Amino acid sequence: MNLEFFLAKRIHFSKDKGDDRRVTPPVVRIAMAGIAIGLAVMIVSVAVVTGFKKEVRNKVIGFGMHIQLTNFDNNNSYETVPLAISDSLRNVLENTKGVRHVEVFATKPGIIKTDNAFQGIVLKGTGSDFDTTFLKKHLVEGQMLRIDTAAPNNDVLISRSTANMLRLACDDSFLAYFIDGRDVRARKLHITGIYDTGFLDYDKLFVICDIRQVRRINGWDDDMASGVGIIIDRYSDLDELTDELHFSLIDRKDRLGNTYYVRSAKELNPMIFSWLSVLDSNVGVILILMILVSGFTMISGLLIIILERTNMIGLLKTLGESNYSIRKIFLYVSFFLIIKGMFWGNVVGISVCLLQSHFKWFKLDPATYYLDAAPIDMNLVTLVIINAGSLAVSMFMMIAPSFLITKIEPAGSLRFE
Repeated sequence: MNLEFFLAKRIHFSKDKGDDRRVTPPVVRIAMAGIAIGLAVMIVSVAVVTGFKKEVRNKVIGFGMHIQLTNFDNNNSYETVPLAISDSLRNVLENTKGVRHVEVFATKPGIIKTDNAFQGIVLKGTGSDFDTTFLKKHLVEGQMLRIDTAAPNNDVLISRSTANMLRLACDDSFLAYFIDGRDVRARKLHITGIYDTGFLDYDKLFVICDIRQVRRINGWDDDMASGVGIIIDRYSDLDELTDELHFSLIDRKDRLGNTYYVRSAKELNPMIFSWLSVLDSNVGVILILMILVSGFTMISGLLIIILERTNMIGLLKTLGESNYSIRKIFLYVSFFLIIKGMFWGNVVGISVCLLQSHFKWFKLDPATYYLDAAPIDMNLVTLVIINAGSLAVSMFMMIAPSFLITKIEPAGSLRFE
């Protein structure tokens, strides 16, 4: 039998209440509460920040894809120089390992004018290859755009923010004006659906339409587009696939002699992704602070438990037990306390995450955070890492205070009251 483990269980699970001077129960509760609160805060913090990054990233990618292939001569505006999209180019992109979907798009800046207001927009044309997954998820009124008809239609999707600003609703029509050289071209467009992603920077900008509308406004051929959007299987492969496509297309040109320009979502939206990367530093600070607070709470608890058991320590030394063996006893006690605290920390942390994920109690301002509620992204791997890391660090912090046992002399401790 492991003597140290046996004695640790007797100390920790003792039900003896005969000695009114015992201070262990409140110390144990405080120590376990410190561990529980610290772990719960860590779980919620990581889940919220991970969820926030994932949601914002998905919205940016939903509008602009993981990777965009455009004309190298383009500037940073939505008034683009077209590419001629060939079947051979599509085959190269679609056959690249890690690429899930390829679609063409075309953009044209314009102005919507109603009787009461006007608003600058970007008309984004999509073809029959349009992946509707993202917009279907955020469609709040009407129906999705249909682009598979023989002739181009005037149907569009607009955002709720644009609709509210211009006092428009589903099935309404409006006039949009576009500049082509020195000419101003007007189009009467019909609202077939309204979406709301909560990403106001893009919501108030994009109006989704049939790509043939943009081609007609710009006077482009049927194979011309502003670029190609590429959706990949795993976000973690984004940089690698961007480089791979860049080098595979670096020597290719379209039929018009244009050079291809491959950019990832990170390169297209550097400020947003830089902002998201800063959040990792914030989470790191929170984790370190919570582990330190929990650890120091446990250190205080262990020191008090050792001082309370001075008589027992002196007796064990008199019976021949080594300092190492007695230290193991109190490290086992610490382990029991930490495990109990972590159990309740997991219960509280996971419960808060599940309740927030379901009820969305904690709201955010979409104009500032791009989301209307604090998001949650929690998985088993992250939970295991947080728990294992917390346990390892907490137990490591217990080693130093356990050396107090080596300073206790049997002769003095047996007279200790």
